Amino acid sequence: MGIVKKISSKLWYKYKLLKRDVRYILGLDENFYTNARGSRILIYHGICQRDHTRFNPIFLTQQLFEQHLQLYKKYCNVVSLDDYYAGNFSADKFNICLTFDDGFANNHKYVLPLLERYQMPATFFITGIANDGQDILWNDFLGIVSKFGPQQITYNGRQYYKGLYDHYTSAINHITLKDELRNLGFEQKTDMMQKLYPLVPFKKDAEQTDYWLQMTPQQIKELSASPYASIGAHGYYHNDLTRINPADAFEEMVRVKQYLENLTSKPATSLAFPYGSYDADVINLAKKAGYYQLLAMDFNTPTDAQDDTLRERLTVNPFISPVNQLYATITCKYD
Repeated sequence: MGIVKKISSKLWYKYKLLKRDVRYILGLDENFYTNARGSRILIYHGICQRDHTRFNPIFLTQQLFEQHLQLYKKYCNVVSLDDYYAGNFSADKFNICLTFDDGFANNHKYVLPLLERYQMPATFFITGIANDGQDILWNDFLGIVSKFGPQQITYNGRQYYKGLYDHYTSAINHITLKDELRNLGFEQKTDMMQKLYPLVPFKKDAEQTDYWLQMTPQQIKELSASPYASIGAHGYYHNDLTRINPADAFEEMVRVKQYLENLTSKPATSLAFPYGSYDADVINLAKKAGYYQLLAMDFNTPTDAQDDTLRERLTVNPFISPVNQLYATITCKYD
């Protein structure tokens, strides 16, 4: 019975999505979009040419992303992050702020030209790993190896098998390798990348770089030079700032701020928490480090809305149509 209900639920969801697309094509929901009011900050990540969920379930194709922008151009007022915090909104349209996490090179390659074509601002939250000679985030690396690697691996003398969503899971305590590493520093994550890379030497395939490659310092500078792009911090190593030592977390926030400011010659005063993970200590440390725009996903508690530095964001869904995404953006729910 559980399986039947699950199948029925999925079919009903697909029906609602299709119905919304058809209604839009027929012009039946025009008033909903033109009369929508309010504001939302959106989270995008990577943009690629095709097969957008091959390596990462949070990517969009370039074509799909452009369709998003076309809908925003028609129905919305797209504002910068500074204007969003200042409340500089249109009273006649729904207001949207675009943000991109993780610093993928594909943001420079595909996103920037489209922002300039449609004259829309966005903020890009970037780590400092390129300053240390790294070209991939540790979690993206592990995601690729987990998806395309063998069913079982041995890492540091321990056995891991592919569990839910292909995550390598400890045969002893059933905790995923990803969760284990989130509690550790970057040295352990570097060790993991060095030891597991031979299992899936994906960097040899130049055609796959859109799915994982990070921006170079020069690309970050070029991005920052555009009037449609601003640069914010995303931690130095993309560590979970709530799971590492507070002193290390503070050092990361200071180091990435200094790196980005030295690189762009512009202040970096916004910080998007890696994984959306934060707590009261991380907030206080971020403010101490000089950030006054702090971006989460969902607030931890209702009282977080009372902090003028904190804002919630909605993650874009790569599995639905642009029209359904706009509907979800306005309603702030994926139904």
